[in-house]
Amino acid sequence: MLFQKGQAIDNRYTVVFPHKEGSYAETYRVRDASGKLRFLKLIYYSKLQYSQFDKDGSIIEMEVAKMLNHPNVCKYVDSGKLIANGQQLAYIVTEFVSGETLDKRIVREDLSVYEIKLVVKSLLSALQYLHTQSTPIIHNEVTIQNLMLDLSGTLENLKLIDFGYARFLNQEPAKPNLKQLNPFYMAPERLNGVSCVQSDLFSVGAILYQLIFDELPWFFDASRMSEQQIVDRLSVERNHPLRMPNIDMFELDEQLLNIINKATQNDTQDRFQTAQEMMDAIEGKVKVEIAKRINDTVKSKEPQKRVKRGNGFADVAGMTELKGQLQSDVIDLLHNPEQAKELGLSIPNGLLFYGPPGCGKTFFAEKFAEETGFNYQYVRGSDVASPYIDGGKGKIASIFNEARQNAPTILFLDEVDSLIRDRSAHNNATTAGAVNEFLTQLNNCGEDGVLVIAATNKPTDIDEAALRAGRLELKYYIPQPDKETRKRMFQIGIGKRNFDFGIDYDILAERTENYVSADISLIIDTAARLAFRRKIGKLTMALLEEAISQTKPSLTLEQIKRHEEIRDKFMGVKKNNERRKIGF
Repeated sequence: MLFQKGQAIDNRYTVVFPHKEGSYAETYRVRDASGKLRFLKLIYYSKLQYSQFDKDGSIIEMEVAKMLNHPNVCKYVDSGKLIANGQQLAYIVTEFVSGETLDKRIVREDLSVYEIKLVVKSLLSALQYLHTQSTPIIHNEVTIQNLMLDLSGTLENLKLIDFGYARFLNQEPAKPNLKQLNPFYMAPERLNGVSCVQSDLFSVGAILYQLIFDELPWFFDASRMSEQQIVDRLSVERNHPLRMPNIDMFELDEQLLNIINKATQNDTQDRFQTAQEMMDAIEGKVKVEIAKRINDTVKSKEPQKRVKRGNGFADVAGMTELKGQLQSDVIDLLHNPEQAKELGLSIPNGLLFYGPPGCGKTFFAEKFAEETGFNYQYVRGSDVASPYIDGGKGKIASIFNEARQNAPTILFLDEVDSLIRDRSAHNNATTAGAVNEFLTQLNNCGEDGVLVIAATNKPTDIDEAALRAGRLELKYYIPQPDKETRKRMFQIGIGKRNFDFGIDYDILAERTENYVSADISLIIDTAARLAFRRKIGKLTMALLEEAISQTKPSLTLEQIKRHEEIRDKFMGVKKNNERRKIGF
């Protein structure tokens, strides 16, 4: 922290307590000349992103702060600039609130549904004020960390704080930094740099879901993912229906669930259009009808016929050999079970997709489901996690029962190494119970019309019993794309946008050796941003080559080699032509 207790900031404010140090600012509790407690935010010009400045060079957050005058936002007091330690700084002073943030409150004690409604109504009141300014203000970081509860008042005295990423509605789009911001509160358009009134309301829906169910909607572990991988994964997740956990809460009515569902729709037109409209729904003044997302893959009424929705394997660039293998090994078998039975072949229970991260295992599984025409059910580790011994077993059984009820079903287990962990390496009752339940459910699930596809970057962390015949018996390596696949990826990705003639896809493929599918998506997006920023209006070969030079491959040669060694082990390939041992 730049200033310590007792030091003066700009000779006007005395530090009472250094509060927090962030990515571009520091916050302090201070006293003004009259002795009143204030809240001061000290901003480093050098650490700000380009998008945090207005066209005239002013800091957007300071311009927004000067306009704030509402019971549910901290009122503006003062602002200024100074030089300290040779650095140019700016500061914003607001009223001081004696309290705690909402995230700290819910750690101490749960809120009732009644209290949750009070919190959300107060938040919506603040947003309605921001959104109805002469030039609407979009907060862009509505999270439980940015909601301050005034301990001297009631929940209605909640304050929406931290306008560091706020923007006026008429300003240029700005893509968020997902290393600094939480993507699970963000609306789909916000991930692409676009923000609007409905973007803030999506975040309110996410908060409402979190306060009720104690988890964020469509949550997954993104700690080791690149920004583009997070965006891609969220896009896939949010195409699936929002999971509403079964909880025993008598206060929870269908109206509240419908409000969450409507607020978190992918399309802005399907959400609440104003904060007041959402507030009226919370208060029960208007009835909200449930809006269900519909899976791309549906089941025909006649079991022997499948209805294919989506383009299936046609959307998967390259991988010709793998697609052909899956077609003959699995899909033809699924579509012709009687012929297979005559030859003594049974429907497989499970497949394992393994290989380096970012190579499209999740996307490939979804397209596989489209190709079969089966229903598609996505499962992640958090869906079955439980702090109680045997608590996860019931969830696992419920997931498989749901798949059987909707059969034929492709049941996709993402990051399966966290779901079926090696019991020899994790010797505890909770892990062993969950693994045993998975193994039991995997046995003969194919006979019930359920095909399990498991995906992992760490196949060696999976319990060996799950990899035996009759369970995840067929194993397919999903590698980094080869040259022809990379070429096709560029053609598909660029073909969806405005582009210049003369793009040489062969050169693009040559220059991206060892790049994975997520890297190629990032290259195309980077080139598009360059085109937008420079007002070119279309992708050009020069922009794409510039984007490649700015993008490093996600995988190192060492990582690729390690995954190939795992593949060789799974396929029984020996080093230096070593012969396989005979016997046991």
